[in-house]
Amino acid sequence: MSPQPAKNRQKISVITPDLSGGGVTRAYLLSQVLQKLDYDVEVVGFLFGPSIYPNPPIGLPVHAFPGCNYPRLLSPAKQLLDQVNGDIIYAVKPRPTSFGMALLKQLFSKRPVVLDIDDWELSWYGGDKWAYRPTVKQLARDVLKPEGALRQPEHPLYLKWSENLVSRANAITVDTQFLQNRFGGIYLPNGKDTALFNPEKFDPETSRERYGLSGYRVLMFPGTPRPHKGLEDVLLALEKLNEPDLRLVMVGGRRPDDYDRQLVERWGQWIIQLPRYPVEQMPEIVAAAHVVVVPQRDTPTAKAQFPLKLTDGMAMAKPILSTKVGDIPTILAGVGYLVEPNSPEQIAEQLRAIFQDWEAACQLGLKARQKCVEHYSTDAMASTLEELLGQMK
Repeated sequence: MSPQPAKNRQKISVITPDLSGGGVTRAYLLSQVLQKLDYDVEVVGFLFGPSIYPNPPIGLPVHAFPGCNYPRLLSPAKQLLDQVNGDIIYAVKPRPTSFGMALLKQLFSKRPVVLDIDDWELSWYGGDKWAYRPTVKQLARDVLKPEGALRQPEHPLYLKWSENLVSRANAITVDTQFLQNRFGGIYLPNGKDTALFNPEKFDPETSRERYGLSGYRVLMFPGTPRPHKGLEDVLLALEKLNEPDLRLVMVGGRRPDDYDRQLVERWGQWIIQLPRYPVEQMPEIVAAAHVVVVPQRDTPTAKAQFPLKLTDGMAMAKPILSTKVGDIPTILAGVGYLVEPNSPEQIAEQLRAIFQDWEAACQLGLKARQKCVEHYSTDAMASTLEELLGQMK
């Protein structure tokens, strides 16, 4: 599509809840798709950690404001609201620090708000079973103490309130069927820039040499290790197989706790850790993989998520081994290897089968890339968003 004259370009302010935490990758992805549609885009958010992670893509303006507890958050919140001047406000996640800020801005500006939901926030706290029933004494402590629980902007009580306000958004986008069933909205699965993630541009063995992986059969997990992501099942499978050249390579990710350290302490002989890399470098990293592993466990959190690692592997034409959780069977139908969740034995069997017929595995990887181009690319996302946002002009 031909670019509009600059004076007619609409601006979209994308608000992410924490520029050092969850939601940033999805915010960047949405922003890049919006730029592809010739919108003027900015990303705005609080920074609760020491630095922005991951680093923003080249050419995407990002504005960070200090994240802190209530009531000190009120001052940076005002600064953030002053920065948000888009014709459309796109909030990532139904959290007070993103969707809540968008609704506040809407009160004064009357600008339409689109809410993107890429996770079920309450699933981290027990889902619908969670309830806040404090005694009067506990409530007083939670409110009045400097480190009181209710001074934390991401307290589950505020997440629950935010979920109850979802219907106030002018439009909703979601990235899984689970979330669509729960919140409604337009299905907008995670896409990959298949021009950037193009296996024809990279030689796998050269990538393995560059990143110290030569001589290994590489099972790659690009992302943040968490218990629901099932990496323990892969490591148990490697123990079972006991083949000395197999390695689980964990790439980048945030370090919100010491879970990855626990994995290394128990299974260090099977693990290689690579640091964080800019998104522009990730295709070369993923090129080094023999197999991309996405072993999600059967939990509410996992069911609600669209693992970005799937499209990393699909776009790079890699054989993908994953589990029958959430949308994964649909995404990988006919183009990937699926096992039951929490099943190291099945993972071991599939890995053995993949490497015994490596040519067939590579052919399946090529089919995965084609499916990614057609259904899970940034071009596919752009088509959906173009229609949705066109109704708001």
